[in-house]
Amino acid sequence: MNGFTRRQAVTWTAAGTLVSACSGSNAGSGPRIAVIGAGIVGASIAYHLAKGGAQVTILDRHDAATRASRGTFAWLNATWAKQPRHYHRLNQLGLARWQELEKELGIPVKWGGSIEWFGDADRQDLLARQIAEQVAWGEPAAMIGPERLGELEPKVNFAGVRTAAFSPNDGAVDPVLATRSMIDAAAKLGAVIKTNCAVLSAATSREGASILQTDCGDLEVDAYVLATGADPDAAQALANMDLPQRSTPGVIVVTKPADPLLDRILVAPGVHIHQRLDGRIVLGEQDGAPQNNAHAARLADRPNRFPNADFAGQHSSRIMAIAEQFVPGISRTEIEDVYIGWRPLPLDGHPVMGFAPDRPNAYIAIAHSGVSLAPILGKLAAQEILGQSSSDLLADYRPDRDFAEVRRY
Repeated sequence: MNGFTRRQAVTWTAAGTLVSACSGSNAGSGPRIAVIGAGIVGASIAYHLAKGGAQVTILDRHDAATRASRGTFAWLNATWAKQPRHYHRLNQLGLARWQELEKELGIPVKWGGSIEWFGDADRQDLLARQIAEQVAWGEPAAMIGPERLGELEPKVNFAGVRTAAFSPNDGAVDPVLATRSMIDAAAKLGAVIKTNCAVLSAATSREGASILQTDCGDLEVDAYVLATGADPDAAQALANMDLPQRSTPGVIVVTKPADPLLDRILVAPGVHIHQRLDGRIVLGEQDGAPQNNAHAARLADRPNRFPNADFAGQHSSRIMAIAEQFVPGISRTEIEDVYIGWRPLPLDGHPVMGFAPDRPNAYIAIAHSGVSLAPILGKLAAQEILGQSSSDLLADYRPDRDFAEVRRY
């Protein structure tokens, strides 16, 4: 096969017999495509590519879902923050595709909606206006009062809360479980999984194929996907593209399985909280790390762990203390894990999806809200990479756009 580019439609016939991934060979007879990054976005793209008949190889310098996809709150939503309307619509489609994948792959999703409010009166007034906009955009959201709040979450302390936003379409997943489920599904369709395998460089052969040099051997492919999350260097190193990001850290606390306390996502002043189907409670901080030199020095190398258990304990205790104001029963839970997640965040807050301007074999797939968007981005990216269609839904998110800094998150 000659060079595989965005300007060429790829025609091929899907293989009639699937080959197990453990055999080390791909099942499809279609284009050879590497997906670099085994997080939730990469896993979704790999699954949809394999489903489309491509010969897929998944590469990750670590293990699946060990970086951004592990350190995420994993709230599935199309809320007021998803601006402007085209981006809000993309997130709505992401949630709709999650409902399909839940059935298609058996990925457990906890639906039930989210409840959100602020402590500041002016911010609450703005929230009411934002919810009115949500309704105009097709969301069944509403501002509700204390009686309804108590009915929805009887174990939450809503003292002093006059109104809160209820968004019934929202949900939550275990991002590690969801990622691994999609990778397993891709493997059953013949995808080869190579974890603990770093991609060092990418070159182009005389025939137009791409040669990926990795620390586990060279790999020749027709196209490759950069689903590398918050990695600040991957786009430049592998696609000759300067991708402006302002990736930020956030602490995620996960408890051991506990008795039922919450049925919905709680977005309260200072903390996000939800309880997974397995009983574990997930807490995310809202304000981020303190802005001082000591924290800046500790975060310079983008660690996923605190220097020691004492530091981790201090941060988890701070987040738990805020949560206990709203969910008193959380004081009886035990902490299982404390993790620093680095959010992939392009400068304008929107996904970057499409072929790299200078590397026509390289497809960029970097997104904040990656958990909400992973299913729809995987489906649309696979269609584009396989030459089936160029999606108008991704027209605003191309790598060659002008990036302007917008702080929505």
